[in-house]
Amino acid sequence: METENNNEPSVGADYFAERELNKGAAGWILLAGLGVGYVISGDFAGWNFGLAEGGWGGLLIATLMMAVMYTAMIFSLAELSATIPAAGGGYGFARRAFGPFGGFLTGTAILLEYAVAPAAIATFISAYLDSLIGISGWTVSLAFYAVFIGIHIYGVGEALKIMFFVTILAVVALVIFIVAMVPHFNVANLFDIPVQGGIGASKFLPFGIIGIWAAIPFGMWFFLAVEGLPLAAEETADPQKNMPKGMITAILVLLVLAGLVLVLGPGGGGAANLADAGDPLIEAMRSDTAYGGPTLTGKIINIVGLAGLIASFFSIIFGYSRQVFALSRAGYLPRVLSLTSKRKTPYLALLVPGSLGFLLSLSINGDLLILIAVFGASISYILMMAAHIKLRISEPDMDRPYRTPGGILTSSIALFLAIIALSAGFLVEPSVIIYAAIFYLLMISYFLLYSRHHLVAGAPEEEFAAIRQAEATLDN
Repeated sequence: METENNNEPSVGADYFAERELNKGAAGWILLAGLGVGYVISGDFAGWNFGLAEGGWGGLLIATLMMAVMYTAMIFSLAELSATIPAAGGGYGFARRAFGPFGGFLTGTAILLEYAVAPAAIATFISAYLDSLIGISGWTVSLAFYAVFIGIHIYGVGEALKIMFFVTILAVVALVIFIVAMVPHFNVANLFDIPVQGGIGASKFLPFGIIGIWAAIPFGMWFFLAVEGLPLAAEETADPQKNMPKGMITAILVLLVLAGLVLVLGPGGGGAANLADAGDPLIEAMRSDTAYGGPTLTGKIINIVGLAGLIASFFSIIFGYSRQVFALSRAGYLPRVLSLTSKRKTPYLALLVPGSLGFLLSLSINGDLLILIAVFGASISYILMMAAHIKLRISEPDMDRPYRTPGGILTSSIALFLAIIALSAGFLVEPSVIIYAAIFYLLMISYFLLYSRHHLVAGAPEEEFAAIRQAEATLDN
């Protein structure tokens, strides 16, 4: 994936002085909270659309496949993030492995995922608020974007601490929901979607084997965005130790929560009842198979459950801003986007994608926004896992403070499953994925025609590449 790299000369110190992040703002506990916060909205809404595609059995198998993929990927990314601790995250890993073009392909895919995911979450926040107080629509999205982008602009240390507190509230809400649904669990509720036909169709797989494939994007929603933790590397204290510890803790928590919600939500509220709900946990509580209407517990879950959606909304805003910041600082995107304020926050990298996300939340349904986010995510997963394999082979002696258990085999499993995930979106709604692909191709054209000729040689990701070249020269 190497392409011509006509870097400009290294820029002066003033350039990077205007583009500094707050170093050492997060330890491993805050990182783990950030990782759970990125994802936890997926337990509150979005996953249930997979019931309409594959039934409970199809969604179960799809979720298990994606659980394996994300676990293998997190162990692989833990190694890469400890080895190359830069704000670019996955883009920096692919840059080291495949050159500027590979880095841009990865960074743009991550940006597509992270810019779209908050828009999807905004639609779910609106649905939960509608259930709670009858307020929904564009004013809700605008208010949430404005408030939480504002908090991020104020400062990353404050933002991460607020996010951690909100994430704890979200986990509490899920625990309350899980406990409340246990007495109403009935296996029959899992299989109440009528058999629709198709190869292998049954009560377990009402849409047949093809339903497993179609449910994959929604199985991913239980975990999507946890891979963004390396984006916080430059703001982490001792990233070589804290990044792996925070990432692994986060995925373990998410695996437990996903399993309990997937079983007890439909098992108590009925799979058919939740298949199209914008607020599936509340719908499960109100269902005739559970509490049969509004309850105090349901009201508490609704109120506190908003914390789950807010946590992910809040956290992914952090993620997209750091991806834009890193790509801009290195010259892959317009450099103005990486300017930071006196409080060391990338304000334009927060505002520009946030404005685009707000517009998307007004024009596209949440389930379709999930498909776009999954498309970008899957491309980035393929490239990041390929980078792990490539660097293990081409640079076996690289200093790796943390090493992936299973090595290349682990990242190869994640790579294979990511390829399957990439194809799944085309089955559910091809037109939406085609539009996302067109955007991706336009960004590639921008790189090939302009930005590859204006890369900043002194940016951290470019410095890693320069070090590699120097080491290769010494070896020769």
